[in-house]
Amino acid sequence: MTDLMTWAELGGSLTAISGAAYARRAHPAAYWSTVGLPVSVVRLLASYSSTMDACGLTVEPPRWRALAIRATTRREIRPVPPRRGVIRPTSTGLRVRLRLAAGQEPADVAASAERLRHAWGVHAVHVRDVKPGVVELRLVGFDVLRKVRMPKRIDGGFLRVPVALREDATAFVRAYQAVPHELVLGATLSGKSMYLRNLIARLAAQPVVLVGIDCKRGVELAPFAARFSALATDPEQASDLLPVLVKEMEDRYDLIKARQGIAPGAPEELITSDIWGLPEDERPAPIVLFIDEVAELFLVATRKEEERRDEMVTQLIRLAQLGRAAGIYLEVCGQRFGAELGKGATMLRAQLTSRVCHRVNDEASAKMALGDIAPEAAYAACSIAAELPGLAVAGDTSGGWSRIRTPYLSLTDAAATCRATAHLAPDVPALTPLRPYVPHPPVKASGPVTTAHPVTG
Repeated sequence: MTDLMTWAELGGSLTAISGAAYARRAHPAAYWSTVGLPVSVVRLLASYSSTMDACGLTVEPPRWRALAIRATTRREIRPVPPRRGVIRPTSTGLRVRLRLAAGQEPADVAASAERLRHAWGVHAVHVRDVKPGVVELRLVGFDVLRKVRMPKRIDGGFLRVPVALREDATAFVRAYQAVPHELVLGATLSGKSMYLRNLIARLAAQPVVLVGIDCKRGVELAPFAARFSALATDPEQASDLLPVLVKEMEDRYDLIKARQGIAPGAPEELITSDIWGLPEDERPAPIVLFIDEVAELFLVATRKEEERRDEMVTQLIRLAQLGRAAGIYLEVCGQRFGAELGKGATMLRAQLTSRVCHRVNDEASAKMALGDIAPEAAYAACSIAAELPGLAVAGDTSGGWSRIRTPYLSLTDAAATCRATAHLAPDVPALTPLRPYVPHPPVKASGPVTTAHPVTG
């Protein structure tokens, strides 16, 4: 009887272990909530002081504390770790704040992030500077980029678009007013089109003017034509569209200048240098220009095309340099974007503050996107696997960068969103002649179709 109970207990244990292993692989979020979270909390509480000491994050206690220990006890005076705050569990990990001791800085904790990850048995540890003397450790229990689920609570808003998920389980928000222009690079099937699709679908629900240039005959942007105020599908149409945008930008500057020419002594809030300081009833709607495969605007075959290319590049550079104050923002996409494209390419790239680099075919392409802002990010982009489309490295000119991944959005759903929000497109008279033609979908009969026959007799 005892032997039967032993075998039954052993079988139950093996079943539980196998079930946990399967859940960890197939359902990591559920595994974390039931098993990983309590285990990691116990590890953190039990080994906090020793782990901090091993990572070199302890300091000598204050002199008053050392004197008190000597006066009241005979214990050895040992270095103390940063003071720990309350542990806050999340659906993807843990959050805990640390109050740094005198002489410590956030970089010291960030340098030990990999050691902390192994010590506490989590997937990753990210360090965020909260305020002087306080950092937040964000422990991620599993690979959140393997199966993307956007957070339920996202700090969005007007011209703030949550478009991807960061590796620390927070949303990557494309904030146009903070970072006006962006460069998106990626090889074929890297997920670049999915990133663009998410961006367009989320912007479509806002009162924003969407303009597109897709020199691949419109195969990428044409499905969203119902929401676009203007769409160019070849270089000739692009050469007609860009001067209109430049003229619109100049007209907006004239509007701002007229507002500045007010009488002396007027309130300061009435003086502005961009459209966001204008009264709401006078403020023109912002414009987001999407350019897919930007290299098609640079490549030429004849001298006549070269002159047209130079004009378009000059207009793009003007829009990138001066468009922010006029509420005009650029999303430039391509597979490569370097000096080999021709005159003006490097100058235009320098104006694109935000960078998103998906999987590329060579190291040089990654350096084109990220090498001038964060060299280590370029090496991270080169390690993106082909079986993870949508995975990218995002950075900006501040030097900060992180891995992100775009959630899946079908072309059908994105196109349906654009059709449903077509009425939200602001009216820009200058772009009306360039509005794409969108045929109405055929109306399906609700009942059986009957054929009328002539009456005889």
